[in-house]
Order: sequence, then C-alpha cells, then structure tokens
Amino acid sequence: MKPALIIGSTCVDVIINLDHLPKTEEDLHPSSQSMAIGGCAYNTAYIVRLLGAPHTLISPVGGGMYGDYVAKHMTEAGIPIAVRVPKKENGCCYCLVEATGERTFLSYHGVEYTFEKEWMTPYSSADFGLTYICGLEIEEPTGINIIEYLEEHPDLQVFYAPGPRVLSVGEEKNRRILALHPILHINEQEALALSGKASVEEAATRLHDITGNIVIITLGARGTYCIDKSGETFFAPSVPAEHVVDTIGAGDSHAGAVIACLTMDMPLFDAVSYANLVAAAVVGVKGIYISKEQLPERR
Repeated sequence: MKPALIIGSTCVDVIINLDHLPKTEEDLHPSSQSMAIGGCAYNTAYIVRLLGAPHTLISPVGGGMYGDYVAKHMTEAGIPIAVRVPKKENGCCYCLVEATGERTFLSYHGVEYTFEKEWMTPYSSADFGLTYICGLEIEEPTGINIIEYLEEHPDLQVFYAPGPRVLSVGEEKNRRILALHPILHINEQEALALSGKASVEEAATRLHDITGNIVIITLGARGTYCIDKSGETFFAPSVPAEHVVDTIGAGDSHAGAVIACLTMDMPLFDAVSYANLVAAAVVGVKGIYISKEQLPERR
C-alpha cells in the first residue's frame, strides 16, 4: 500500500503524577512531573515510524517555549518539520496521571491544532494511501479546511479517530466526514456517543451502515471489536499489560499500529490483534515512548 499521510497536532505533554485528581480547594503534592512531545498525530506517527512503515507527518510547529521544545526534539529525532509557524504560539497538554495509571487531559491549544490547505501544496495526494485525521483538529475553526481538502482529494482513504470530544466536532462536520467513508478508529464511549446506540455491537453496526467501511472499537484491556468493510464482525482479544504506568497515548499507539500494519498489507484481524499488543506495551511505559526492543514480536 502507499505511504500513510498523518495530519494533526504535535504538542508538549506536561505529565503530572499524583495520587488522585484534586477536589475543589484540595492541596495535593504531585509525586513527579516531566515533559515530552505528544499530540495525537505525533503519537500515531511515532508508532508508524517505529514499525518502519512509510508515512509523512503534516503537523504545524509554532513558536514560544513549547514550539521551540517541539522543534528541537523533532530535529534531534530526525523527523522532518513539514510546517513551521514560529510567529504563532504552540500549545501544550497537561496530563494528570493518577496512581492507577488513568490520565486526565487539560489541553491548551495553539497553532498545532490548525490546518491550512496550502500546506499540502508540496505533497501530491496521489502519493498517499491511508490518511489519519483526529477530531480534536476537526473541532477547531480551521477543521473545515481539513474536511474540504479531503473532499477535494477522494483518492485518499480517510482513517478517522474522532477522539474524546467526538460530539463537540459538530453535527455538520461529522456528517461530512462520515460521508467520506472513513475507516473509524474509536473507543467504546466515543462509539456509543457518535452512534446514539446503547451497545458496542449496535454502535458498530450503525456506524458501518453510515460509512460502509471498517469500524474499529477499542475496549481497553478487554480487546477490540471490529466490523470489516464487507460487514463481517470479529473480536480481537487483548493481552493484559504486565503493569500499568500510565495510559497516555494508548489509543494513539493502537491507531498507529493499525495504520502501519495495513500500510504493510497485513490482514485486518492480524493488524488489530497486533495493535492490541502494542497498546498493552505502551501502557507499561511513561508516555508513548516504547523502544524498538520493547515492541511485541510480529507473527
């Protein structure tokens, strides 16, 4: 398959570890804090890159303290910066990680969540296959530019991860994206919200009826429920993580692994099953940064 095109954000994750989320007027002492590059598109591309699948990341990098941090670390990692917008501020995401490993995000959006169609001028759509987009960028005012770009290039196979603010995207934007017949990568809560159904099975069927394409619903430690393009369903069980450090980027890493495997022409069931293993490995490290040595073996 052709290289993947990944459109979206690269920000700085400010990771704050604490026993539990604070209540109003409560005074807590975090156990630690750290900074790392994050953002849904960057996290997804990180796994695609780690797995050796061809891809291009279109992610605007802004200025300010966080923009400079992102630019420095991307350069050091040998990741091309496709778009630099130094006069506009780059944002960050405050990741509150509880003792259980569960995370809560406070996202301060900057230029990294915007999109302009002219950024794609150097890139021919004919060169790409799967095209990842996330609902967090679509929700922004310039999200309409992403939708229009994809409508103008129907040769691109959209891979849509709506994200936790799936309904905040808006009815009209969601309608236009679903009309593009995307592959949907979505978790259980998001699937129920987007479909208006009460069960995973009903949600998957409803979303498949709308898109006519693959629906992938992640169920955390339980595994993944899927409907393929023809309408056949299957369940790919997960392997429990040996220990959970945090769940930051677990969904992004799952999406990245699926994209990488499909780009390398792996069958859907095998791709989803392997993505389950990758996500389980990611929750065992801080953030998304597993190494090549920590990747599960592909069979």
